Amino acid sequence: MELEEKNKQINEVIQSLSNKDFGIYFFVLDTMGNPTAGIANIYENVKILNQLGYNAIILHEKNDYSGVASWLGDEYMELPHMSIESQTLNVKSADFIVIPEIFSNIMDQVKGFPCKKVVMSQSYNYVFELLPPGKKWNTDFGFNEVITTSEKQATYLKSIFSGINTHTIPVSIPSYFKDTDKMKKPVIAIHTRDQSDALKIAKSFYLQYPAYKWVTFRELRGIPREEFAKELSEACLAVWVDDVAGFGTFPLEAIQSNTPVIGKIPNLVPEWMESTTEDGLDIKDNGIWTNNVLNIPELIATYMKLWMEDSLPSALYDGMDSTKDTYTYDNQVEKVKEVFQTLVNNRITDFNNILESENSQELNLKENE
Repeated sequence: MELEEKNKQINEVIQSLSNKDFGIYFFVLDTMGNPTAGIANIYENVKILNQLGYNAIILHEKNDYSGVASWLGDEYMELPHMSIESQTLNVKSADFIVIPEIFSNIMDQVKGFPCKKVVMSQSYNYVFELLPPGKKWNTDFGFNEVITTSEKQATYLKSIFSGINTHTIPVSIPSYFKDTDKMKKPVIAIHTRDQSDALKIAKSFYLQYPAYKWVTFRELRGIPREEFAKELSEACLAVWVDDVAGFGTFPLEAIQSNTPVIGKIPNLVPEWMESTTEDGLDIKDNGIWTNNVLNIPELIATYMKLWMEDSLPSALYDGMDSTKDTYTYDNQVEKVKEVFQTLVNNRITDFNNILESENSQELNLKENE
């Protein structure tokens, strides 16, 4: 290919990037209508990017895609969607493809694509699920840019994949997570990664404290998100167990709903749970946190006694207030705008460097003739 033609093509890519005339494809798994925080967050990012003038598309495998309307809302299904099965995907050099961390097999399949390749890592626990031993996102698959939801996860990922660039876009808590205008009910909203943990906690609580048999446990799993928010706001207490949480959305949703949380501290302590002191890092009092899941029934009983007596410590609510409104939609919009502008600018720089290199080599050849 003549240098002039190469330069023309590269300049066209740069022009496309400068004018937002390119696609950003977010691959998602079909959850068959089951609500998941990770999929909800991807859809939120796609919604924001389209509002910012980008062409962001949900990419799914099959034409027969269940979608998210039943639990996230119709407006999210109105976002651009595309299936791989339809064979209409035509990825160009100016485009971006964003793959969740679990799908290293798909990263391998698309490593030859001319577009910019980005990992969306919301749950560090899934990193090794399909990753062959010894393989790395950046050196083996060409995914050297990683978007994640917290600085804690970013640090961990960089310790595994040296050389990657990380960008943090925290999850936002929708405005419909808010306090009820009615009295809280004697209901405990419980959310655990392993469903059996919820059953164990409830059964253990009733056996140890039969006097509280009138207290109801409500497992918030598999229901539409706005209904989820309503149930959470009406509960007098939320219980959370998720050892491998990457961000910890549920406790923040509870705090935003003015519902105190009893939870097990996860392996990767989230930033919103930590406070810096002169002696180092402490666990905040924005919830009732424990290192042992076996302690939770006793903590629930103590809490219920104080709640009935209207004598819950004010420090608990003060701690919750200090965490509220930290992860807002507006903050997420600003971070999405900042991160993707950086990714686009870096891509433009890459192509300008290619252009400069090509012209420099041509000049050297002419000088040596």
